[in-house]
Amino acid sequence: MKKVRLGIIGVGNMGMQVAKHIVLGKECPEIELSAICDMYDSRIETAKEMFRDEGINYFSDPEEMMKSGVCDAVYIAVPHYDHPTLATKAFGYGLHVMLEKPAGVDTRSVRKMNEEAKKSGLKFGMMFQNRNAPVYKKVKNILDSGEFGEIRGVTWIVTNWYRSQAYYDSGSWRATWAGEGGGVLLNQCPHNLDLIQWLCGMPESIYAKCSVGQWHDIEVEDDVSAIFKYKNGALGTFITSTGMNPGTNRLEIATDKGTIILENASKLMVNELDRSLPEAANEMSGSPDSPKITTVAYTFPELKAEKHSITLNAFAGAILRNEKLIIDGEEGIKSLTLSNAMYLSDWTNSEISLPLNEELFLEELEKRKKISKHKDVKAVFVDAASLYQKK
Repeated sequence: MKKVRLGIIGVGNMGMQVAKHIVLGKECPEIELSAICDMYDSRIETAKEMFRDEGINYFSDPEEMMKSGVCDAVYIAVPHYDHPTLATKAFGYGLHVMLEKPAGVDTRSVRKMNEEAKKSGLKFGMMFQNRNAPVYKKVKNILDSGEFGEIRGVTWIVTNWYRSQAYYDSGSWRATWAGEGGGVLLNQCPHNLDLIQWLCGMPESIYAKCSVGQWHDIEVEDDVSAIFKYKNGALGTFITSTGMNPGTNRLEIATDKGTIILENASKLMVNELDRSLPEAANEMSGSPDSPKITTVAYTFPELKAEKHSITLNAFAGAILRNEKLIIDGEEGIKSLTLSNAMYLSDWTNSEISLPLNEELFLEELEKRKKISKHKDVKAVFVDAASLYQKK
């Protein structure tokens, strides 16, 4: 195999972006876009016009595409509930899988998907492309080096996710428990939740308040504040919203040796103490002196398309040469565990210990799905694929 023949299931926003990276951008030299599948005729027609003369096969049924023999791997970018189902079917047909975020809606179905992935022996990756951003890699290297000691506290305020009512009205499935499975936590924040656990580890417990329809006419959450408690006793705070404009994106990590502050995913400031706080506490008994602080500021270029291409190219390398994936698909359960725990904490008004009580979560979710309703679409629906024009 010289190239990976990739089939994309779902060419709305993210699926179309991936197709453009491969075909128009020529950013993935070891991947051939061999098939596109979507249930909407309008999206198929848009793709045919955009990728004319590329020899792509088109399908309206994912399973038909999977068993057609024209793909070695699939990229799945469909509504959240279908992620584990389609990924599991793909493994059954001997296809490698790259999955769009989130891994699913509930951790139990994702856990079962992960078990099937492991049994299949096939490559399974998650599109958590923000791990490729140099600024996050720099923070990860600082923390993993051990030079800054233990984490003492984490605060992430990410409220630059503003969405209008028209956005939520653009589809009957949006912002419903039955259609989407959640709100800002499940739609906008999976990347943030993946990064916070990747950088700082998983907490032992979570307490959260989720405001449902605080700023919009929706049945899911659009405003969340949560407290994480870590094994060493440190606390973390995670605050997000789609109702604030302009919003904030500020990550602050306090450690034994100073603080790491990241603004807008591009400006990093590292305040390093000349000795750790445990050392200073012992040395400064009865003294007002404080450790000296050295501040180093970094500015990183913002990666956009490149983050996706890097992940896709690593996926191809894993298939062709058994190279390492950027992120193994089985890790997708971690960020979903955080959002599931936040929902369950709010629903039960209690602190939720991890590992998560999956059965209780599903019971509470089902209650909401039963009374969930798909909205009448008042705004004119704009097919996401039509927003992308030929280069």
